[in-house]
Amino acid sequence: MLRKIRIVLASIFFIALTMLFLDFTGIAHAWCGWMAEIQFLPALLALNIGTIAFLIVLTLLFGRIYCSVICPLGIFQDIISWISGKRRKKKARFSHSPEKKWWRYITLILFFITIIGGFTAIASIIAPYSTYGRIISNLFAPIYQWGNNLLAYFAERANSYAFYHVDVWIKSITTLVIASISFIVLIFLAWRSGRTYCNTICPVGTLLGFLSKYSLFRPVIDTTKCNGCSLCSRKCKASCIDSKNHAIDYSRCVACMDCIDNCRQGAIKYSYRRQKSGAKENTTNDNRRTFLSISTIIATTFLVDAQKRRRRKRKNKVDGGLAIILDKKIPTRNTPIVPAGAISQKHLSQHCTTCQLCISACPNQVLRPSGDLATLMQPEMSYERGYCRPECTRCADVCPSNAINPISAEEKSSIQIGHAVWIKENCISFAEGVKCGNCARHCPTGAIMMVEQKDKPDAPKIPVVNTERCIGCGACENLCPVRPFSAIYVEGNKVHHTI
Repeated sequence: MLRKIRIVLASIFFIALTMLFLDFTGIAHAWCGWMAEIQFLPALLALNIGTIAFLIVLTLLFGRIYCSVICPLGIFQDIISWISGKRRKKKARFSHSPEKKWWRYITLILFFITIIGGFTAIASIIAPYSTYGRIISNLFAPIYQWGNNLLAYFAERANSYAFYHVDVWIKSITTLVIASISFIVLIFLAWRSGRTYCNTICPVGTLLGFLSKYSLFRPVIDTTKCNGCSLCSRKCKASCIDSKNHAIDYSRCVACMDCIDNCRQGAIKYSYRRQKSGAKENTTNDNRRTFLSISTIIATTFLVDAQKRRRRKRKNKVDGGLAIILDKKIPTRNTPIVPAGAISQKHLSQHCTTCQLCISACPNQVLRPSGDLATLMQPEMSYERGYCRPECTRCADVCPSNAINPISAEEKSSIQIGHAVWIKENCISFAEGVKCGNCARHCPTGAIMMVEQKDKPDAPKIPVVNTERCIGCGACENLCPVRPFSAIYVEGNKVHHTI
C-alpha cells in the first residue's frame, strides 16, 4: 500500500516538474511552480528557511522521502532501473554493498565549499534538480517543441490555430555537452545499479542521508519472521539492506518501500524506529494511518504557504517575440546582461542553480546559458532573436531560487539592466546615407532620438542615446537592419539601478 502511494505521488511530481521545463506557454508553472521551489538547492540558495525546515522535518520523520517522491532526478533513475529490470529479466539484480562513506562526504564538503565560495555554477553540475533541468531543457525540450511544430503544421492546414510554431535552436553547445554527459552517466549507473548516483555522488542525498539515520519512521526487519531468503536485499535499488545481519543502512535507504512489497514473509514493516521486533500486526496499520495523516498535514500546510507566496508575486502572462533574424551575431560585451530582478551578475552567480528553467520559459528568446567558466550555464541575455519586452516578467516568475527576484511589470520598466551604445561606422544612416531610424521608432522608453549630423544638414539623421532613459531591453539592437553586427548594441550594467 505504501509503495503504491509513493509511486502515485512520485509520478505526479515527476510529470509536473518535467512539464515545467517543456511547457513554453506558462500554463504549467501557474499550477506546478511551487514544486520547483521545494527542491533542495533552489530553497537553499534562496535562503527559504520555511522550505528547508519542511524538508528537514520530512526527512527526520519519514527518512529520504524527498529522494523517492520529490526529486525528479531520483525518480528518473527509478524509471531507468525499472526498464532495465524488465529487459534483463533477472530476479537478483541488486546486492548489498558497503557504504562509500569517504567518497560521499568529500563530495558533500566540496559541494558546500564551492557554494560558499560563490562558485554555484560548478556546484550545480552535480546537484540533482539542476542536472535534471539541464537534461530536459537541452535534450528533451527540442523533441517536444518539434512535436508541437508538427501539430501546428497540420492544424494550420485545417484552418485551426490551436497550436503555434516555436523556434527550436541550440542555445549553448557547452551546456548541451554537459547535459549529454550527465544523461549518459545517469543512464549507465541506473541501468546497472539503481540508485548509485544518489548514494555516491549526490550531495543532497548525502546530507539527507545523514538526517535519515535519525528518522522516526523507517523500514524495520522483524527477525522472528525473516527466513534469510535475501529477497529484500536483491530487490533493494539502494543496495543498503544487509539481509545476513538483518541490518538496513538508513543513510542510503530512500524509503521506496520495494523491500516491504517484495518480502513474502511479511518480515519488513514501515514502523516507528523504537518498536521492538515481533510487534502486533495492528501496530503496522496504526503506523500506516499516522504516516498518511502527518504527510497530509505537512503537504497541506506547505501548499497553503506556497499559494500565499505565489499570490504575492505579480504574474504576467504576456507572451511575445518578433521576427526571427538568423544572421545576427553576438557583439562583444564588456559586461554580460542579466535579467531584471537579478540585481547584478554577482547576485545571480551566488543564487542561480543553473537549472535553466528561466531559459526554457523565456518567450522572447533572449536568455541563453553562459559559456564563461565563472558563470557557466547561468542565464545571460542577448538580442539576436528577440528583445526583452518591458511587460514580460516570466523569468522572474519561474525562478525557484530568487536568483532573479520577483518583480512586477511596472518595476521592470524602470530597471536599467544595461544601456545602448551606437557604433557610427556600422550605421547605414552615417556610412551609406540611407534614412533608417528603426532604433528610435521601436525604443519603448523613448531613449533614442534622431538628430541631424553636424555640418551635414541634408544628410539622414543619426541616432543619439539618452542613457538616463535607456533600460537595456535590446529592442534597438534586435531591430537594427545592419548585418552581421548591429549598429547599436546593449552593454550590460554591473549593478542594476532604477531610472
